[in-house]
Amino acid sequence: MNVDVIVVGAGIVGAACADALSERGLRVAVIEQDIAGGGATAAGMGHLVVMDDNAAELALSAYSLSLWKDLVGDRPQRHEYSGCGTIWVAADEEEMQAALVKAQTLAGHGLLCEVLTPAALYAREPQLRPGLAGGLLVRGDGLVYPPKTTRILLDRAMRRGAVTKRATVTAIEDHCVVLSDGARHIAPNIVLAAGVRSSTLLPELPIQPKKGHLAITDRYPGFVKHQLVELGYIKSAHAASGDSVAFNLQPRPTGQILIGSSRQFDTIDPAVEPAMLQRMLRHAASFTPRLAELNVVRTWTGFRAATPDGLPLIGPCSARRGLWLATGHEGLGITTSLATAQLLAGQMQNEKMRIPFAPYLPGRFHD
Repeated sequence: MNVDVIVVGAGIVGAACADALSERGLRVAVIEQDIAGGGATAAGMGHLVVMDDNAAELALSAYSLSLWKDLVGDRPQRHEYSGCGTIWVAADEEEMQAALVKAQTLAGHGLLCEVLTPAALYAREPQLRPGLAGGLLVRGDGLVYPPKTTRILLDRAMRRGAVTKRATVTAIEDHCVVLSDGARHIAPNIVLAAGVRSSTLLPELPIQPKKGHLAITDRYPGFVKHQLVELGYIKSAHAASGDSVAFNLQPRPTGQILIGSSRQFDTIDPAVEPAMLQRMLRHAASFTPRLAELNVVRTWTGFRAATPDGLPLIGPCSARRGLWLATGHEGLGITTSLATAQLLAGQMQNEKMRIPFAPYLPGRFHD
């Protein structure tokens, strides 16, 4: 391989990196052991959502959503994109106060949002249970079918000369990847974008897998119109330990309803666990009671690559010479993939960045 960069992993983050690097004129090779976009990319919900748990998360997700809008453009069907927006549902007055704070934070970054009274909430989403305190509508959020976008990004990179190889990387050395057949491929730059598998290749990385269950129903067009998330989700999504579930419903463009979410630590077993699935579905039905009457047609699991501080690893890694990381995105890999690629490529090319990249540098955990 006579290339400038080898990207390990062809999920949406790796594909976005290949796209951004090839756009800058670099010769890129992408190595993937399975089908492109077949890992966490295919397992996730595909939501494009601005998150504001901290300033760095808000900066990265807001920047990435602006890039998504440019990518989708006037051809949303190519990505199975829906600009449905997100309603953060407040169960009580405490959560309603959290919604008001969130509204203020997002509005301060120029993001369109609307505080919903209970009446306004039920006018938009009549399936929600009675007695909720209100909510917050974030208009710019949306959803995509990530494997499609992954393929679009890879194809675009390949039109610029990028090459792909189906193989398993078993080791990463200085400026080199080693494949399962013993072949060694050398390049000035290696980008590790392999999600939870990143820590298999580099055990010293501060990444742990978080298992999640998902379920999807038959087609019920109009059952819900927005992505619905409980404000209590924030408490469970970034917990450092313990199993948890949170209410998260999505109206897919097919008319199906995608149901999440759950988080489990200390397991790498991909099997669907009936007890956890039942707990997640019951919790979802506690917010939308008629959901219990719908027919679930498929259930599955996936693994999020989580870092201790909830922020991804984007940038050079001192563990190997020539190594760059684009991993550790946990549940925001789809949302932040495009911004990750721009920050990575920008660092590699010493460009001026749209947002500061320091909060995501891998060296924050050991320097």
